[in-house]
Amino acid sequence: MLKSMTGFGRGEAMGVGKKFTVELKGVNHRFSEVVLRMPRSMATLEDKIRRLIQNSVARGRVDGYFALENYGIKTPIVKVDKDLAVSYYKAMKSLQADLGLYGEIEVKELLKLPDVLSVQEEIEDAEAWWPFWEDALNRALFGMVEMRRVEGARLQEDLVKRIERIAVATEEIKQRTPELANHYRERLTLRLQEWIDGNIMDQSRLEAEVVLFAEKSSITEELVRLNSHLVQARTCLKADEPVGRKLDFLLQEMHREINTIAAKAGDLLVGQQVINVKSELEKIREQIQNIE
Repeated sequence: MLKSMTGFGRGEAMGVGKKFTVELKGVNHRFSEVVLRMPRSMATLEDKIRRLIQNSVARGRVDGYFALENYGIKTPIVKVDKDLAVSYYKAMKSLQADLGLYGEIEVKELLKLPDVLSVQEEIEDAEAWWPFWEDALNRALFGMVEMRRVEGARLQEDLVKRIERIAVATEEIKQRTPELANHYRERLTLRLQEWIDGNIMDQSRLEAEVVLFAEKSSITEELVRLNSHLVQARTCLKADEPVGRKLDFLLQEMHREINTIAAKAGDLLVGQQVINVKSELEKIREQIQNIE
């Protein structure tokens, strides 16, 4: 089953008072490329994320967006620098003794002093939160891959029809092939009549010209190769693996063969079928740019 390179998926996971959100967007690209936009704290997870995406996507560019939100009540972390508080306390007691002062030093007085009490934000632990990121990422991947599969099925249906139209046109050209030498014989006879200007026609020369034309203008090999490429294209369309590059190569080869047929045949009816084939090939070329 073909897969498109275009797709979108979104996944969310909830836990540890947070919402983990992943969005994946797939677009056309000649090779496999993964571009990630994530919080700096997730840097240690980047390799894991890339491998997980590339296991599901063989070709195309994937842009990943990762967002982290808090929900519910966020409890800050309060820290007391006990060593600093003791130093303040000893300094205050020493000052009391030097000045002959008396009185108790209360804790609340110490807490007001600089840096004794501090409030810190929660430290983000990316490795500990990986199960939640992985869950959200898998959900996003499933959505994107499913969209690529649905779009790929639509492309496959269209490509099958176009391949069959090319096959029909190729068969028309094949049926026309035996007539090509006869038509050339008629044209060559008229030309020789002008050259001879009413004298007896040189039959041997005419036959030699016809044989030479038949050898130079034979399109049998091109038709055989073109049909072979069509068979391979049909096989690709049924394959359960990435075939975009192979189809692109086959398309180039079919272009080569049909151009050679057009140059050799020199026939109006064959030329019309060549135009039909080229038209379908061009439409196929546009479509396979979006196939994985």
